[in-house]
Amino acid sequence: MAERTLNGIGVTPLSGVGSVVWYRPEAELPDPPEPADVDAESELSRFESAREQAAQELKAERDQTAERVGEEEAAVFDAHIQFLNDPQISDGVEEAIDGGIPAEHAVQETFSGFIEQFENMGGRMGERADDLRDVRDRLVRILSDGERVDLASLPEGSVVVAERLTPSDTAQLDPERVAGFVTTTGGRTSHAAIFARSLALPAVVGVGDELESVEDGDEVLIDGEAGRVVVHPHDDTKAEATEGADVEVHDGEVETKDGVEIEVAANIGTLDDIDLAVERGADGVGLFRTEFLFLDRESPPDEEEQYEAYLKALEAFDGGRVVVRTLDIGGDKPIPYLDLPEEENPFLGERGIRRSLGPDSDLFETQIRALLRAAGSADGANLSVMLPLVASLEELHEAREVIDDIAIDLDALGIEYELPEFGIMIETPAAVFMADEFAPHVDFFSIGTNDLAQYVMAAERGNERVSDLGDYRQPAVLRAIAKTVEAADGNDCWVGMCGEMAGDPDLTELLVGLGLDELSMSAVTVPHVKAAVTETDTADAEALATRVRSASTKSEVTEILTESQ
Repeated sequence: MAERTLNGIGVTPLSGVGSVVWYRPEAELPDPPEPADVDAESELSRFESAREQAAQELKAERDQTAERVGEEEAAVFDAHIQFLNDPQISDGVEEAIDGGIPAEHAVQETFSGFIEQFENMGGRMGERADDLRDVRDRLVRILSDGERVDLASLPEGSVVVAERLTPSDTAQLDPERVAGFVTTTGGRTSHAAIFARSLALPAVVGVGDELESVEDGDEVLIDGEAGRVVVHPHDDTKAEATEGADVEVHDGEVETKDGVEIEVAANIGTLDDIDLAVERGADGVGLFRTEFLFLDRESPPDEEEQYEAYLKALEAFDGGRVVVRTLDIGGDKPIPYLDLPEEENPFLGERGIRRSLGPDSDLFETQIRALLRAAGSADGANLSVMLPLVASLEELHEAREVIDDIAIDLDALGIEYELPEFGIMIETPAAVFMADEFAPHVDFFSIGTNDLAQYVMAAERGNERVSDLGDYRQPAVLRAIAKTVEAADGNDCWVGMCGEMAGDPDLTELLVGLGLDELSMSAVTVPHVKAAVTETDTADAEALATRVRSASTKSEVTEILTESQ
């Protein structure tokens, strides 16, 4: 059969070959009976019973996911439970039942309206539509006595192909049996993509309707690095794509060909992520997202619990640097027990350092106490503290004063502590423009390319409609990165990167050429980036960076990068 290629978005630098198994979970309901034939009281009782069963299933799946994949990924099931108990949704279902519609049809109808609303919002809110689908399909399955497809026991070598995969679907996939997955919809920040990276599964998303031409049983090759799906691949295509797929894990520090050391670290959300980061050879932690310590609980972690968590991360990397980002909530990261405001545009609202210096100042001070104590422990000399979303010099100075005041208090109490490295994230245009003013007051910058691209290009991350505009290959984003590195030069301020861009091995040479000292990423991509570092010559990388910085369009950038490979 003729080989053909479908293009999408690669979300892991991994390749796999297997046989297609189409997954079509949406239930086809029969036509409902006449309203006069519907017993509303009985249907309401059925709906309540289904909600109870769904809640039990979600809690069990949340616990299983936390154990097998990680707390960060499991947190999505908390959102599902919230949707299940949302009074607007349940009132809508009950109203439909009162109007003479059976429970399963009422669920289908009510959820469809909310799904459409979320999809029209786009971006991260648009991705919530998949959470609603997940809850809807679960309720309909329970109400119609349907059987759930067991994705955990697919034949070995299966490639799951679907229009979309919900968190519940993806959490079932067994990397020992599944060769990867492909979806019609989705982007790099979708739930399916996040799970793929955590499970180290080859995956391509966002292929589009052309994926419907692929049939059950077809052999396909998934190239998660290039973002392509090859149907009926020839032997030489398979050999080329899978050559070097199992990149050797390098446990030590890596250097370029000419001896320039580049730190390659991992992003982690919880302590469960540490083992994978160590296993994949990460030098340390470049981004510890501490907000995940605050999720799935009724109250925030106290100082002692946080101290133990930070200490565990430090001990796991045996002297490697651990960069801890202080609490970054707001935007798309709500915490139920905090009084977060309803904001029309939360990404431009009260989030990150703005809350730490405002309504969450008590939480911030407790966290800083725990961090200073961890830095003062025997193995804590390489702990670094990083502030999120700093946009002004006033914020920087105020946060530094809080840290210094807490150090004075600990000293007075005779409690062992140490002032750790102090840095900020560069993720707004303001931070880029002020970087030369910030640099003398910090030890490091860490560039968060996900938010930086979003804010520089005014294109919401995760919104597929503007995904091309919000790409980090846009010249404006690349120039913002270069300007940040230039501002740090000569100020004893190292520069790292902890966004998706850092984990793209095709861009490693460019990032070395731009002057990055550290790259931090999802643990699964660490070996690939380390391998790319060792193949890089600094002089060539700097020449590449010069050419890229002169480009005026994304297509020019892409062409230059393609020619260099």
